[in-house]
Amino acid sequence: MLTMGDVHATAADHHPIDRPDLAALAGLLADRTRAAMCLALLDGRTWTATELARHTGVAASTATAHLNRLVAGGLLEEERRGRHRHVRLADADTAEMIESLASHAPLRPAHVRSLRDAHRHRSLTHARTCFDHLAGTVAVAITDALSDRHLLTWDYGPTLTPEGKDWLRHEGIADHRDNRAHVRTCLDWTERRPHLAGAVGAALFRHALERGWMVRRGTTRIVTVTEEGRRALRERLGVEEGVLAGPGDV
Repeated sequence: MLTMGDVHATAADHHPIDRPDLAALAGLLADRTRAAMCLALLDGRTWTATELARHTGVAASTATAHLNRLVAGGLLEEERRGRHRHVRLADADTAEMIESLASHAPLRPAHVRSLRDAHRHRSLTHARTCFDHLAGTVAVAITDALSDRHLLTWDYGPTLTPEGKDWLRHEGIADHRDNRAHVRTCLDWTERRPHLAGAVGAALFRHALERGWMVRRGTTRIVTVTEEGRRALRERLGVEEGVLAGPGDV
């Protein structure tokens, strides 16, 4: 005669329940080289395996092994262009997850060997790309300004107010909604506070680039706020000049 325990066990055998394998995901980022690769890819570009090997200081064969694991684990996507292999982060959700994890990670002392290294570190903290949106001190200040002007509300999570939607239309900022939440935030890993992400964050950053308010610095993650951008953000959102001025402007 079956007991209730037997019935539950039998039901579980016939109807297995999938469980998220958090340990497997953590294992992908537990290696410092793989973690460094993912952080580098937060610039939103595609990188070759050779570039990532050089960036992380490992042999090409070692880089390939790490990339194979990241692709198989779903964190990266790859494409072939002739004989070259290019990789990128799988999507914006993956980028936001990595940025958020970085914000919770303990900080390791940066090995600053020159004034150039120190300036680069300050520039990354000031303004940088986080896949398709802006991160850093400037991004957090813009998010605060949207809240202070009641364009963004936090009553039920980050949401545009009617005034916020009107402001976007007035500025000609199209959000080009995709499968992501209309408004989302990332926990900034340097500021330890949220910055705007999601479709609206991406649209705002794209608009700033198109208007020349911000420019990418070469192939790095660093973003520079131009003089025109500083004026626009002061006038439109009331962001303070002291926040907008980058390391080279103070």
